[in-house]
Amino acid sequence: MSTNAKMSEPQNLRREHKMVSRDEWLAARLGLLKAEKELTRRSDELARRRQELPWVRIDKEYRFETDEGNASLADLFRGRSQLLIYHYMFGPDYTAGCATCSTIADGFNGFVVHLANHDVTLSAVSRVPLAKLKAYKRRMGWSFPWASSLGSDFNFDFNVSFTEEQQREGAIEYNYERGGHAMDMTQVPPPVADNAAMAGTDVATYTRERPGMSAFVLEDGVVYHTYSTYARGLDGLWGMYQWLDRAPKGRNETEAGIWWRRHDEYEPLPQNAGSCCHAAEGHA
Repeated sequence: MSTNAKMSEPQNLRREHKMVSRDEWLAARLGLLKAEKELTRRSDELARRRQELPWVRIDKEYRFETDEGNASLADLFRGRSQLLIYHYMFGPDYTAGCATCSTIADGFNGFVVHLANHDVTLSAVSRVPLAKLKAYKRRMGWSFPWASSLGSDFNFDFNVSFTEEQQREGAIEYNYERGGHAMDMTQVPPPVADNAAMAGTDVATYTRERPGMSAFVLEDGVVYHTYSTYARGLDGLWGMYQWLDRAPKGRNETEAGIWWRRHDEYEPLPQNAGSCCHAAEGHA
């Protein structure tokens, strides 16, 4: 989760940016293209290294509640050999799912069918009662698989849920380190406090849940854990940020809070009276 999340005031970028000829722009763009290609090659290499990680056999019996009933971890594969789980922040005391996780999950419906047709099941998992999960899922208009792990050790074992005792003692280990995340700070940044309020809970309760993604494979009836990532490791899965990083103003954020909302909470966008459509109407 990004902690720099408040949108800046509109800026006149023309005053701040160098204006050049098309040839000068092309020279600068080709220099950037070289760096982009280098990053792509490094990303390809990282993907290969992820796939080469050793596997850990899962012998513990985890149980989940799903739309189809009680399920094992192997059942979540839904007949496929690979399972990607998004650890969605939705604790039992939240009144709504995490707003930030919601902006990530908004993209799932679009590509879950493509993954399913390539031997990969994508599922969200949260430590919230199934009835509350289903109600929120209906509100958001989502259809991707989403299971409740409430009553199971699953979230705790994969370091995305923590106890009050761990929190009091500063013993939370998240993203492979202890106490290193903004959620562990005594005075949390405004985006964390904003997210807690939007989830209908206090900061302490909110931060006992954390976001993450884990990958599993099923071979000969045995489930293996292959990969997990947390915190900024999820940026690549956050669809809107991939687009914003290519926009002229980028992410355009400050540290004062979060600008995004759940997709059903935005105010209607004002009509632009100067748009070409309105201009055409005026000349009709």
